[in-house]
Amino acid sequence: MNNPTIQTEAELEKPVGEKLQKLLARMGLGSRRGLEEVIKAGRISINGKVATLGDRAVLTDEIRIDGRLVRLKAEREKRRRVIAYYKPEGEICSASDPEGRPTVFDRLPKLTGDRWVMVGRLDINSSGLLLFTNDGELAHRLMHPSNEVVREYAVRVLGEVTPQIASQLTQGVALEDGMAKFDDIKEGGGTGVNKWYHVTIKEGRKREVRRMFESQELKVSRLIRTRYSTVILPKELRTGRFIELDAKDIGKLVESVGLRQRQGTGLNTAAKEKQARIHKKPLKSREVRRQKHEAYERREERKKTHPKSKNC
Repeated sequence: MNNPTIQTEAELEKPVGEKLQKLLARMGLGSRRGLEEVIKAGRISINGKVATLGDRAVLTDEIRIDGRLVRLKAEREKRRRVIAYYKPEGEICSASDPEGRPTVFDRLPKLTGDRWVMVGRLDINSSGLLLFTNDGELAHRLMHPSNEVVREYAVRVLGEVTPQIASQLTQGVALEDGMAKFDDIKEGGGTGVNKWYHVTIKEGRKREVRRMFESQELKVSRLIRTRYSTVILPKELRTGRFIELDAKDIGKLVESVGLRQRQGTGLNTAAKEKQARIHKKPLKSREVRRQKHEAYERREERKKTHPKSKNC
């Protein structure tokens, strides 16, 4: 009589694989949490069988989403790409908006057989650096709290941050979703009641920076993210524009979260030429009007939002 607990030789040789949602997220097909919901809804199949949460898969499996075959690429076959985008105020961090508002995805280059994954968020009233990548695993590690990735912000505050308040903000304040603290806070200039401060933090909770100042009865009137991990918002980058990182800059970024560099990372020759052409093109009339309206204020803010030291 056969023992049902004994595995056959073929079963023992079959790769264990990785969790389905992790594999698909690494391919840039969505966030792990979002893909878990898709799996629960019964929309994904593995080798003809409806997948369930907890299933594992390998690159050789036939995986379909809503009946459509997903072409899985090994890491060595996929060119890892990262974009640094200067988000303007008024854009929302979503792929689409039912109200028809502009989104941060509207100006990104189109991908064939791949997708951009947004790294973190900025609220509609905030501006500054947003990263996008086609590598789901890189995006996941950059956002996961356990990796304590540093974010830096230039914050214009209505009121004065006294030494006592600065001490409280770096020691920790109680928010409705737990304790929060800045790793550092420095004055950034300004006159009158509006003053600039540079803060660093290793979390990315919703409106966390604003809520921390509000806990001290201070109002944030402007917030600009100037750094995410090893990537600093380029001084020459205008709002609403993006640049694609080269292999060297991507290498620093992936190493900061414990990933390995791979062949074919960053811009290829065609992408470099296209990016150069894009940045030489004149802005559209709507962008020209907006930038003229904000030109003086933006020049003054740039002096304050980019500290001389670029040490990470």
